[in-house]
Amino acid sequence: MSSYRVGMAQLLVEGGRPEANLRRAVDAIRVAAEQGCRLVVLPECLDLGWTDPSARTLAVPIPGVHTEILAQAAREHGVYVVAGLVERAGERLYNAAVLLSPTGDILLHHRKINELDIGLDLYSVGDRMGVVETELGTLGLSICADNFCSSLAIAHVLARMGAQLVLSPSAWAVIADHDNTNHDNTGERYGKRWRDSYTELAKLYDMTVIGVSNVGPITAGPWAGRKCIGCSLAVGPGGEILAEAPYGEFAETLVVVEVRPRAPIACGTDFAPALAARGYRGA
Repeated sequence: MSSYRVGMAQLLVEGGRPEANLRRAVDAIRVAAEQGCRLVVLPECLDLGWTDPSARTLAVPIPGVHTEILAQAAREHGVYVVAGLVERAGERLYNAAVLLSPTGDILLHHRKINELDIGLDLYSVGDRMGVVETELGTLGLSICADNFCSSLAIAHVLARMGAQLVLSPSAWAVIADHDNTNHDNTGERYGKRWRDSYTELAKLYDMTVIGVSNVGPITAGPWAGRKCIGCSLAVGPGGEILAEAPYGEFAETLVVVEVRPRAPIACGTDFAPALAARGYRGA
């Protein structure tokens, strides 16, 4: 396939402020489109903030008001959009993500499976996975901790379903110390967990994995006092780091990365010998 541009929109997300957060997301979609991006990836729970208790009263269904705001931006600018949103489904809340087409249609709807234990008081465990064939390749969704090294089974399944890109809205945070400053990123560079897991997947499957985090303080919920610090990451086939966004609670930015999807390495039962040849010893 030919290459194309993806916008990694590392946005400020403020807990419980959906209008301001969605406005920033719409602005990022516009700017990414102006820079020639065909796909824009936004952070996890971008409307309300990860584990922010405002979700109990402010979360809306998918499709719903928040989805439609982003769908309108996708239509206006003719781009694909991946967004993490908090979803109300009956009496349950989900940490969800959607893939919107350039016509504003919902092509994929994922619910986070590997939710952190401290998030389970708010969110239910996800109940769906899927991929979709598009002009940009076959795309799959995951969310943040779905890609922990201890839960890569999720991405393995997406790859076996044909995913050439796995797109992952995220919220990557560090503990603030007693002076309310972040850990020393020069002495302890953030993101090894993600570089390791993304690289493993990219090497095994020749896929591209893109994770986009928000920035800003977490002001409520179980992680109140922590700071989301960006470091959004794109890893391409063979484990090549294609882009890495800056670190910091104020590091709001749009990073444009060029991606070139590769064909899946195998199909069906042919995956086992293909993966074994690459050193994979799992089932």
